[in-house]
Amino acid sequence: MGTRTARTPREGWRTQGSYEYRVVTIGQETSRSDARRLLTEEAEYGRWELARTRLYAGGGRKVWLRRKIIRVQSTL
Repeated sequence: MGTRTARTPREGWRTQGSYEYRVVTIGQETSRSDARRLLTEEAEYGRWELARTRLYAGGGRKVWLRRKIIRVQSTL
């Protein structure tokens, strides 16, 4: 038997509990101000909030963003 991997709807997106997660990888050639601008736009327009950040030795960054999943209930 082989191992099975779970597929996500879009690359870099995950859902867990009542939050939806998105993983953004920022290369080492991206400046801090450009990275800040990118994350600010994601937070402002996409309603994402910062969940976790990881800085690698080479200068690359991996950022986990999350937002609350809004479930709509039928009123009919």
